[in-house]
Amino acid sequence: MRLNHIDLPVPDVAATRDFFQTWLGFTHERTLGQDGLSILRDPAGLVLVLSRLRRDGAQTWPIPFHIGFHLDSRAAVSDLQARMAAGGLAVEPPTMQHGAFVFYLTAPGDILVEVAHRG
Repeated sequence: MRLNHIDLPVPDVAATRDFFQTWLGFTHERTLGQDGLSILRDPAGLVLVLSRLRRDGAQTWPIPFHIGFHLDSRAAVSDLQARMAAGGLAVEPPTMQHGAFVFYLTAPGDILVEVAHRG
């Protein structure tokens, strides 16, 4: 059995979709309604569904909720962080934490994202 999909409720489906496409390699498959729900897929086949919040205000994620992406090398982590910083995202340089070379940033929808290499 493998995890098939994740549905994240966000206040701005279009902005969150653009973040995952631009920075994390997801491919947009389709959007329903007027940015009411977007379906994306990563290179490994995981489906990410971004759905509009059903209530006003920002989503409050429980601490330490986050989603993580692992890359093949420290150089790949550093390269992505540098491209994100050059693209205007608020992201600190990677550091060693808990045995991983890692950085964190907040995606649209107030989603904490971890990008790391372990090895």
